Amino acid sequence: MLDTSVVIDLDKLEPTQLPLEIAVSAITMAELAAGPHATNDPDERSRRQDRLQRAEAVFDPLPFDGNAARAYGRIFASVIASGRKARGARAGDLLIAATALAANLPVYTRNSDDFRSLDGLVDVISV
Repeated sequence: MLDTSVVIDLDKLEPTQLPLEIAVSAITMAELAAGPHATNDPDERSRRQDRLQRAEAVFDPLPFDGNAARAYGRIFASVIASGRKARGARAGDLLIAATALAANLPVYTRNSDDFRSLDGLVDVISV
């Protein structure tokens, strides 16, 4: 499963750094949909809108369903046990990790520190 950071940088990555079969979470699509609204720069807004539209055309996202919701409990507990915060800005990353856990997929990310504390639950691959 590709983290949002990887989808954002897809055109900068070598294909050999990515899995042969690619999946994204509905959470990633939500983060991409929010992206154009998170900047006041018209050029950046346009780039983000283009990225969203390309992602919508290419990916059929995995839903955050009941299995992912149950997996989130395990993710949350692991993060809290490590002494890290599991809410706020990290929430999206943890929901993506829960979706990956439910689907038994590794997470490919540009920000591996965001997924620290998930050892033994989700394989995190930094690209």
